[in-house]
Amino acid sequence: MRVSRVALAGGLSLALLIVVGCIPGQFAGFLPTSAAELGDITLPPGFRIELYAADVPNARQMAAGPAGVVFVGSRSEGKVYAVVDRDGAQRQVHVLASGLNMPSGVAFRDGSLYVAAVNRVLRFRDVARDLTKPPKPEIVTDAYPSDGHHGWKFIAFGPDGMLYVPVGAPCNICEPKPMYAAIHRMRPDGSGFETFARGIRNTVGFDWDPATRDLWFTDNGRDMLGDDRPPDELNHAPRPGMVFGFPTCHGKNIPDPEFGRLRPCSATTPPALELGPHVAALGMRFYTGKMFPERYRSGIFIAEHGSWNRTHKIGYRVMFVPLVKGNSAGYEVFAEGWLQGENEWGRPVDVLVEPSGALLVSDDAAGAIYRITYSK
Repeated sequence: MRVSRVALAGGLSLALLIVVGCIPGQFAGFLPTSAAELGDITLPPGFRIELYAADVPNARQMAAGPAGVVFVGSRSEGKVYAVVDRDGAQRQVHVLASGLNMPSGVAFRDGSLYVAAVNRVLRFRDVARDLTKPPKPEIVTDAYPSDGHHGWKFIAFGPDGMLYVPVGAPCNICEPKPMYAAIHRMRPDGSGFETFARGIRNTVGFDWDPATRDLWFTDNGRDMLGDDRPPDELNHAPRPGMVFGFPTCHGKNIPDPEFGRLRPCSATTPPALELGPHVAALGMRFYTGKMFPERYRSGIFIAEHGSWNRTHKIGYRVMFVPLVKGNSAGYEVFAEGWLQGENEWGRPVDVLVEPSGALLVSDDAAGAIYRITYSK
């Protein structure tokens, strides 16, 4: 039996002693059992992690909505949530939609919530008007493939006002049709569809450099090449039309044993940074806040979901990549502890910078969202 102290959701300063396996009945469903493990999370000096919301089963991508509202997609739950944090009251979690096909990706623009549900992009107009009575969705497009393999999506609006929607490869390794293994974009109404970049096995996170407006994205490397190959990737796409390595080349210079003959690594764009092998790098964001120390500003935070295909597990953490003159200048652990030995109690999926400068982290295994703050 172990005892840990964790912060209550809702912004309360009171700490609750939780005895694992002995949570009082009145807290059932309010705090996940994994919350007792928050004491295992290690952070740099001055940083603190607390539970932001607990009742968010299979929490995946997050999107900032109107003040005090964070939208959250899910994959296995088939639900879309709104987490409301207003006026210091206890945070509330509303279910906006259910029964959808892996609605992992969410994006918010001009009062509307956009949701990617495998082959469809849905729009909920004026979604925040009454979160207890959400509007019915309308179909923006249903032209995407219906494959379940890498079919869930991370979506976001770029600085050009276009909605970026990736389509992962329908396989571990294959020569995909043109619609697959790419990032596409379209106008908010579904018109103007075009392919932005190709050769991308499965990206589940991207963001734009606030200084240059360039797109950066994570990409998950293929499986079954061993414990330590290939690396996951952080890629930089400053212009449309670029071709990255999949399926012929992995990392900076690893020809694929099956498809490498089709195109040399020199003919594709190498990653800006090789990440850990099989770490499942997912959501990533530029740090645009002012709460954290100067060295973190304009750098990239990456949520690593964690490996399933290594002899010894790796990932299950949040990493930080500093940028110097637009180039990656490191790859360091920022938050870890979700993995204890070979046992994980949580799996980070996405990160989101609050207007306050705090960093939110979603966890689909624990069904929770955490908040990381800094004070001297």
